[in-house]
Amino acid sequence: MQVGFIGLGNVGGKLAGSLLRNGYALSVYDLDASLVTGFVTRGAASGTGPAQLMRDCDVVITCLPSPAACEDVVLAMLPEVTSGKIWMEMSTTDAVEVAKLAKLVKASGGAAVECPVSGGCHRADTGNISIFAGCDRATFDKVLPLLTTLGRRVLHTGDIGTASTLKVMTNYLATANLLTVCEALVTMKAAGLDLATTYEAIKISSGTSFVHETESQMILNGCRDINFTMDLVKKDIGLFQDIAERHDVPLEISPLMVSIFEDGIARYGDRAQSDDIIRRLEDATGLSITAPGFPAEMVDDEPEEPGYEVKPPRG
Repeated sequence: MQVGFIGLGNVGGKLAGSLLRNGYALSVYDLDASLVTGFVTRGAASGTGPAQLMRDCDVVITCLPSPAACEDVVLAMLPEVTSGKIWMEMSTTDAVEVAKLAKLVKASGGAAVECPVSGGCHRADTGNISIFAGCDRATFDKVLPLLTTLGRRVLHTGDIGTASTLKVMTNYLATANLLTVCEALVTMKAAGLDLATTYEAIKISSGTSFVHETESQMILNGCRDINFTMDLVKKDIGLFQDIAERHDVPLEISPLMVSIFEDGIARYGDRAQSDDIIRRLEDATGLSITAPGFPAEMVDDEPEEPGYEVKPPRG
């Protein structure tokens, strides 16, 4: 199987690396030529653009920063879509938009899969990330070997649109957890508690979470570098708010979260790291929320293992 990969950024580059590391014939393309060069030196082929990749590959995977960028790439690929070709979208994007583009691909005879990932860049780097896949079951079965190379746990969520909807929901929950972790750490510091002890207290308690066990370490180190920026957080939680509004759900916490990140972007810039949102509370209190002994980079300590399909319980 010849695989094309478009979008070699923080997440996409690591996902593409898993394919290359596991022996797939891989062609890559990115607007940043230096990223392509890095893959070519490791054995990948250099693509000349979306149309060429779709013409020469069986599957083309995209991992792009916005719905608009995704649309541009798919429209460029569309003239080369024929029967048997598969487009796989791994970004966090709007369910309505991905469904619209999937319809165009299917009308040209191809198949489409939306397969956003969750678990952080460090797990994308080791092939241990989780993947949601929205598509018909027959297409899912065709791409499952690819998905279980890219990730550890793969969930078939239903038709196109379901995976993007669930992924936006999980990012909303992660962001809510990040904000509460920030408030907890600052409050404990103000109350005179040792922050390393505070970290461990949360970690071994009912208050722990994936976000705490990863992002709190980046906060306490002071690097605040989780490879995810405030503009992307605002995009994702805004998509979740859009879903709620379309379905007349009167959310209360979600609009507050959006306003907090709008304020963070106004203060620190849209490309500031998402964990830097704690600076709003540091600025307000004059406290520094750092502690020695925490790493400056998240590294996945799980060994790479073959992935598998996660199957929901059925009554």
